[in-house]
Amino acid sequence: MISLTAFTASAQDLAIVKYKGGGDWYSNPTALPNLIEFCNDNIKTQMNEKPQVVEVGSVDIFQFPLLHMTGHGNIFLTDEDAENLNKYLVSGGFLHIDDNYGMEPYIKKELKKVFPNQELIELPKDHEIFNIAYKFPEGLPKIHEHDGKRPQALGLFHESRLVLLFTFESDLGDGWEDPEVHNDPEDVREKALKMGANIVKYAFEN
Repeated sequence: MISLTAFTASAQDLAIVKYKGGGDWYSNPTALPNLIEFCNDNIKTQMNEKPQVVEVGSVDIFQFPLLHMTGHGNIFLTDEDAENLNKYLVSGGFLHIDDNYGMEPYIKKELKKVFPNQELIELPKDHEIFNIAYKFPEGLPKIHEHDGKRPQALGLFHESRLVLLFTFESDLGDGWEDPEVHNDPEDVREKALKMGANIVKYAFEN
């Protein structure tokens, strides 16, 4: 079994997950570089400024303590992809999936291949991920409006450790993008970046 024992205590980097199915895994191109810059400046991470791209079925995912997945549509995991992702998560990795609008029905179906006996559960507002660097007493912030639904932070756990976070009806990644992309107010972008910093800090420390 592949493990994350090759990680060092200073292993601080994240990667974008490339997946099959036709969904735009490459969306929000300025989001992660901006989040990385914010984290390096404000929570003292030392991440490479340009995130790498890794395929979900590759052993390359084991080089990163944090993976980020996003998109608007279809995602498909082969059995090999799902097995690889399961091994990554249970041996110490963390996956953040940010629904850019339209991923939800596909991602919920595919995650059953990764953890067949689990369902995504909503995180309570007092979960550590909402408090670890910046305080979010109401839980996941709403960044972009799509269907008028409340934002939800849904998780999967392994041996009581949160290993996967699915952010839905929030669209954090849009808030991380360059200001001119979505013309979000500065306070909205700040909320998105601070919540992203919480996710990064949680993934690196748990």
